[in-house]
Amino acid sequence: MSRDQVYGWIILVVSLAIILGYIWAVFFPPMVGLDTLVIKFTGVAAIGFGFGIMAWIGYTLATTPPPEPIDMSEFEKETEEKPTEEKKEQEPTPAETAEP
Repeated sequence: MSRDQVYGWIILVVSLAIILGYIWAVFFPPMVGLDTLVIKFTGVAAIGFGFGIMAWIGYTLATTPPPEPIDMSEFEKETEEKPTEEKKEQEPTPAETAEP
C-alpha cells in the first residue's frame, strides 16, 4: 500500500471517529451542558470559518493593485499598419463557371 493510501485511510478513520464523537457528545452527553457547549462551539467555528474566508477575500481585493488598463489604440494601430495578407485565389463557384 502506498503512503498516500495509508494517509487516506488514516483521514477516513479519524473523520469517522470525530463524527461519531460529535453525535455522542450532542445526543448522549456524559456531562450536563456538554451538548450545549458542543453546539455553541460548532456554531462559532462555522461562522468564524465562513466569515474568515470572506474577510480574506475582502482583504485580497482591497490590497491588490488594479490591473494595468489595456491600451486598445496601440492594438488598433498594429492591425491597421499590417498589410492585409494576400487573398488566396478563390476557386470559382459553380455559378461563375457555369456557361449561360
